[in-house]
Amino acid sequence: MKRITGRATAVAAVAFFATAATGCGGGNSGSSSASTSPSASASLAASASTSTSAAAGTVATATGSLGTFLVDGAGRTLYLFEADTSTKSTCTGTCAAAWPPLTVTAEPVAGKGAKADLLGTTTRGDGKKEVTYNGHPLYYFGGDTKAGETNGQGSTAFGAAWYVLDASGKKITGPASPSGQPTSGQPSGGGY
Repeated sequence: MKRITGRATAVAAVAFFATAATGCGGGNSGSSSASTSPSASASLAASASTSTSAAAGTVATATGSLGTFLVDGAGRTLYLFEADTSTKSTCTGTCAAAWPPLTVTAEPVAGKGAKADLLGTTTRGDGKKEVTYNGHPLYYFGGDTKAGETNGQGSTAFGAAWYVLDASGKKITGPASPSGQPTSGQPSGGGY
């Protein structure tokens, strides 16, 4: 039994090193072609830029049945809560589970259609930084499952109304479309 186990270990080790050597050789040739290819370098730079924007918390706009309203970098609708009378969030606990706050670890970024001078952050009770727009803490609605959906529009859950915001940071009070579907779920300008 020891002899079989020893042989199996030796075969596995040889296979591992052969695979590693092949992988390294392929990586080197791919690496040199990537370093000489301008399009590969541009693609890597664009990829790095996208991850930075996503990590920072991009706020942009989309157009749907409610007009032009705020969304995150992936096109998910953002809401204000009328119980918030300052930049301090009043939505915690079960409220925050149903209406998750847009939190960031870096400064938020203004995407297409959003105004950088209206962006800010506030510190939540748990220490996380929540994005604000025109002084309103921003939230998602758990019932929105696709980019651009506005199923939370006009809800009065947790004691006050929830509304989407326009690019100037004012609430849009119109009703959501009957189907809850946007006319365009992508951020305006097509950027994520």
